[in-house]
Amino acid sequence: MKMKAAVVYEQGQSKPYAKSNAVKVEMVDLEGPGDTDVLVKIEAGGVCHSDLSVVNGNRARPVPIVLGHEGAGVVQEVGKHVKDLAPGDHVAFIFMPNCGECIQCRSGRPSNCEQGNAANAAGRLLSGKRHLSINGTELNHYAGVSCFAEYAVSDHRSLVKLPKEIPLEVAAVFSCAVITGVGAVVNTAKVPLGASVGVVGLGAVGFSAMLGAKAAGARQIIGIDPSQYKRDMARQMDADLVFDSNDPDIVEKVKDATGGGLEYVFEAVGEVEAMELAYAVTGRGGTTTSSGLSHPSKNFSVSHVQLVSEERTIKGSFLGSCVPKRDIPNYIELFQAGKLPVDQLVKGTINIEDINDAFDVLDRAETVRQVITFT
Repeated sequence: MKMKAAVVYEQGQSKPYAKSNAVKVEMVDLEGPGDTDVLVKIEAGGVCHSDLSVVNGNRARPVPIVLGHEGAGVVQEVGKHVKDLAPGDHVAFIFMPNCGECIQCRSGRPSNCEQGNAANAAGRLLSGKRHLSINGTELNHYAGVSCFAEYAVSDHRSLVKLPKEIPLEVAAVFSCAVITGVGAVVNTAKVPLGASVGVVGLGAVGFSAMLGAKAAGARQIIGIDPSQYKRDMARQMDADLVFDSNDPDIVEKVKDATGGGLEYVFEAVGEVEAMELAYAVTGRGGTTTSSGLSHPSKNFSVSHVQLVSEERTIKGSFLGSCVPKRDIPNYIELFQAGKLPVDQLVKGTINIEDINDAFDVLDRAETVRQVITFT
């Protein structure tokens, strides 16, 4: 079929993206689903920093590529080997498909799936195929999803069935921001009841981590970000304290406010400076967890003696260490019960033609989550 899709032909175009037209909205061809695939009509796609990282070149991916990894839609057709989904089902995407067979999947860590990682790096589905093309030239899939388009073909292991009463523009954020942020808190760091929690970087993932910490029963939640807009939003979302990350005295101020540092700190930016700040405001015996993805060339340093003598822990968290088909339904139940109000993250809907403007707004940290809608 022919459909509209957002395509990146070259990474690292100049800013503003609306001027350089870094992402081009094209009419592309989509081949129907294979035996293990599902055709989904896209209803909502969240504009996420991970997509921006492909646009600006921080995350190398094979181009040309159709963007979009956080989304939700309605199943139109399923392959002959697909038994867990049917036409009419509402679904959210998972940006790390899991084969279920490799040692990582069998160990309960599908976010580290060997086959899923290889497929994503190659711009293919788990089947090894590409279903996207333009004028006879293949286009790469982003994270096995490519939901910045009117339709997507994905492996059924890249999808989670949703209750139909959830608005799809809200459901979309569960597929990345929510599982990444909440999952980092409850799965990776395993924050206990009554702990103190800090979040460095208040985007959709960082705010999800804050909401997850509140749901987990944290006694103190602190938000840290250079944006006044986001610090104000953190206050509205019941953060106990907020701090400007550009304040030269921020480390001392946080330690003074927390009696020596926080027990659990989450870095949700994907910048070395943010990771170093997160580690600096973590107290003795504390855990610093990063879910941000910086450029592969970037490194950060810590004091070895401090790591040992203060019994610190540093963790990485990808996809929130989630088992998506277990965790997304659980998080949705918390949302429905009013305990995880992630609808507050959605700050507006846009048309796909406005994608470059949306990336400019995201790059300037003037919003949290914009959602592309097709209805």
